[in-house]
Amino acid sequence: MDISKGLPAIQGGLHIWITENQKMVPVPEGAYGNFFEEHCYVILHVPQSPKATQGASSDLHYWVGKQAGAEAQGTAAAFQQHLQEELGGQTVLHREAQAHESDCFCSYFRPGIIYRKGGLASDLKHVETNFFNIQRLLHIKGRKHVSATEVELSWNSFNKGDIFLLDLGKMMIQWNGPKTSISEKARGLALTYSLRDRERGGRAQIGVVDDEAKAPDLMQIMEAVLGRRVGSLRAATPSKDINQLQKASVRLYHVYEKGKDLVVVELATPPLTQDLLQEEDIYILDQGGFKIYVWQGRMSSVQERQAAFSRAVGFIQAKGYPTYTNVEVVNDGAESAAFKQLFRTWSEKRSRNQKLGGRDKLIHVKLDVGKLHTQPELAAQLRMVDDGSGKVEVWCMEDLHRQPVDPKRHGQLYAGNCYLVLYTYQRLGRVQYILYLWQGRQATADEIKALNSNAEELDVMYGGALVQEHVTMGSEPPHFLAIFQGQLVIFQERAGHHGKGQSASTTRLFHVQGTDSQNTKTMEVPARASSLNSNDIFLLVTAGVCYLWFGKGCNGDQREMARVVVTVISKKSEETVLEGQEPPHFWEALGGRAPYPSKKRLPEEVPRFQPRLFECSSQMGCLVLAEVVFFSQEDLDKYDIMLLDTWQEIFLWLGEAASEWKEAVAWGQEYLKTHPAGRSLATPIVLVKQGHEPPTFTGWFFTWDPYKWTSHLSDTEVVEGSPAAASTISEITAEVNNFRLSRWPGNGRAGAMALQALKGSQDSSENELMRGPKSGGTRTSSSVSSTSATINGGLRREQLMHQAAEDLPEGVDPARREFYLSDSDFQDIFGKSKEEFYSMATWRQQQEKKQLGFF
Repeated sequence: MDISKGLPAIQGGLHIWITENQKMVPVPEGAYGNFFEEHCYVILHVPQSPKATQGASSDLHYWVGKQAGAEAQGTAAAFQQHLQEELGGQTVLHREAQAHESDCFCSYFRPGIIYRKGGLASDLKHVETNFFNIQRLLHIKGRKHVSATEVELSWNSFNKGDIFLLDLGKMMIQWNGPKTSISEKARGLALTYSLRDRERGGRAQIGVVDDEAKAPDLMQIMEAVLGRRVGSLRAATPSKDINQLQKASVRLYHVYEKGKDLVVVELATPPLTQDLLQEEDIYILDQGGFKIYVWQGRMSSVQERQAAFSRAVGFIQAKGYPTYTNVEVVNDGAESAAFKQLFRTWSEKRSRNQKLGGRDKLIHVKLDVGKLHTQPELAAQLRMVDDGSGKVEVWCMEDLHRQPVDPKRHGQLYAGNCYLVLYTYQRLGRVQYILYLWQGRQATADEIKALNSNAEELDVMYGGALVQEHVTMGSEPPHFLAIFQGQLVIFQERAGHHGKGQSASTTRLFHVQGTDSQNTKTMEVPARASSLNSNDIFLLVTAGVCYLWFGKGCNGDQREMARVVVTVISKKSEETVLEGQEPPHFWEALGGRAPYPSKKRLPEEVPRFQPRLFECSSQMGCLVLAEVVFFSQEDLDKYDIMLLDTWQEIFLWLGEAASEWKEAVAWGQEYLKTHPAGRSLATPIVLVKQGHEPPTFTGWFFTWDPYKWTSHLSDTEVVEGSPAAASTISEITAEVNNFRLSRWPGNGRAGAMALQALKGSQDSSENELMRGPKSGGTRTSSSVSSTSATINGGLRREQLMHQAAEDLPEGVDPARREFYLSDSDFQDIFGKSKEEFYSMATWRQQQEKKQLGFF
C-alpha cells in the first residue's frame, strides 16, 4: 500500500484520511471535525510546538464509525499499521470509537466534533460551503469536549438537559434545554457559529431559544418543521463520565506467550514504579476499565508489536469491558504524558545526553529579575515570580482571627499555627499580589477553616486580585523561601503570642537546609543524634551555648547561611563544631550518640513531567476531569474552572463567571488524593483568577496575551455566553419576522404547505435574510441567558445605595438590593446588564456591590 499518496511530507499539524472503496484518501482541511458513521478514519497529529511538547511523540488514531463495516475497518487498520512503520517508534497509537473518543482525540477539534449520518458521497464533498438545501437536527452535548450528533427530525429527540440545533439551511435555531448550564449554552453557540461559517460561508441566520415563551417566532418556525409538541420533554440521559476515583484504579499486567497460549498475569497495583517495565516484554495497563494501555519494550519482537491491538481487544473481551473501550499503544521511550503520570516517578533515560535546558541546571544560577519578568517560561520553571524583594505582610491566626505579626518576626513560623503571608510586587508596571496560606503541621481544623475564610476576606479587600497559594509546612515553594531572605525558621510548638511561645525544653535542634538566601529554611527537629545528617548543618541550642554543627558534606555557601540563621534562633554564645570533633557535652545534650545518615547525598532529580490541563466539574459529588491536550490560552473560558498540573504545583484557574469556584481547593485536594501515582498531599495548590495570572502560570503556555481579557464589552456589543461569537444579540435574531408563517393545525406534524412556505421564504431572497430589519419592525428577544427577570421601572437608586438593611423599602432583599434597580439605572451604575452581572462569579458580584454601595 502506497501511503505517500496525499501526504507529500509529514509536517507538523493534523492529517486525516477516510476509507473510500477499499482505500484511504485524504480529507480536506475544511472538513476536519466531520465524521461519517459508515466510515473509518486515520488521524495523524505531529506536534509543532516545541515548548508545549518538549520532544513529545506523534499520535496516530484509528477511528471507527458506529455503522462502519468490516471492510472499512480492515482498510483503515492496515493503513494505520503501514503508516506507523513509516513513522517509526516515536508514535503513540490510539483506537477510537464513535462517541467514546479519548481526550487527546477530542482536543484536535474545536469547537467540537460533528457526527454525520450515513456515508460520504463518491465525489468526496465532506462539506459543501454555501449549501442551503438542508433540514437536519443536531443533538449537542459535552462540556469542554463538545459533539453534535445528527438525530431524528422530531420532538421525540429532545430532552431537558441538552442543546439541539435545528439546521434549515439559511436559518439555524439553537434550542437550549431548561436544565443546561450557561457554559454549555456558550459552547453550543460556538459550535453553531462554526457550522454556519464553515458550511454556509457565514451566510445563515442564527436564532437562540433559551426561553420558549420569549421567542414565539422561533418556536413557530420549529413547530412548522417538527410539528406541534405533544406531552412534556423527557429528562436527559445521566452522564457516564468517568470520575477521578474510578481512574485511580490501575492494574499492571504482564503479557507473554507460552506455547500457543497467550498468558496475562497481574503484576502490580498502585503505586507503580517504572522498573516494573522490562524492555524485552509487553505489558497491559488497565485504568479503571475505561482505558487500556499497551506498553511495548524496545527489545520485544516485531510479531509481538504487530499483535498489540489484537491483544488489547482480547483483554477487553476477557474482562467484559465495552467494545468501545479506548486503547492506547505506547513504545518504550516514546510514552505519552498520560501514561507516564500513572507511575510514581518516571526517568527519561534517553534524554540524559540531550541538552534540554532543564530546571535543575537553572536553579543554581543567580536570579535575573529582568529575565523573570520578560520570560514567563523561566519564571514557571523556577517557580519564582521575582527574587523575593517585594513587600511582605504576615498575619497569624489567633482565636480564629488574623493578627498582624511584628516585621522583626516575619520569618518565625510555628507548627501549631496558620499564617497568611501577603507578597506585593510589580511586574511590567502593574502591581500584583500573592497570598500564601501557610498551614502548620499541628494546626487544628478550626484554624485551617479560619485561615481560608480570612483569606477570602483579604481577597475581597483587594478586589479579587490575590493569587492564593496553599502551602503545607515542610513543602514550601522556592518563592516562599526567597521572600524571607534565608531567615525562615519553623518552630515545632505553638506560638500563643509571638516570641512568648518558647518551649520549656532547654535543648533544641534545628536543621538548616539550603545554600543561599533564595532557598534556605531552618526547621526544628527532634533533639536526638539520629536527626543529624552528614550533608547538612544543624544548630543545637542548649542551656548555656549554641553549637553550630557542620557536617562533612556541607559547603561554604551553606556555612555562610547558617551563621545568618543562628542570630535569629539564639542570642547565646556560639560554638562551631565539625563532624567528628564534637565535645562530650554536645552528645550529652542529644541524649547520647546514635547512628545517623552519613553517605553522600546524590542530587535530587527534578521530575520532568509534561504539564497537563483539565476542565473540572462535579458529578454525584465526585470530581470529573476532561483533559485538554496541546492546550493554549484559548482553552480558558470565563465559565471554566481549569486545573493545570505541573507536577510540583497544582494551579486552579477560576474564570470570572465560574459558578463553583468555592469548590476549587477541594477539587485540587481530591485530584491529589485520587492520583494513581500516589502524589504528595502537601503539593502546593494555587488559586488563580482570570485576569490576574502570575508568570509562574502563564509561562506554561506557548503564548500568552496579557490584554486578552482587559476589554469588557457589554451585552449589547457581544453575545453573552458565547466565547467565539462576534455578532450582536440583535443580529442573532434579526429578520426572524421576515418568516411570515401562517398557523397550521396542531396535528403533531408539519404539513406539506407549512414546509413549502418555509422553503419559499428561505429561497426567495438571500439578501433579505442578511440585511437588517425593516423600518418599524421589531426584533424578537432570545437571549442566551435568562438569569434574571427584567423589572420595568424599578426603585430609585438613592432608595437602595448606601442604605442600612432596616432603611430599605419594604419587601427588598438586602442581599440583592441591586436587583430592584431599573434596567437603565443598573446599566448606568454597574456598566453592564443584570444578565451579565449575575453570570459573574459570586466573589466578583460582591466586590462590585461593595464598591458601589450595594453591599
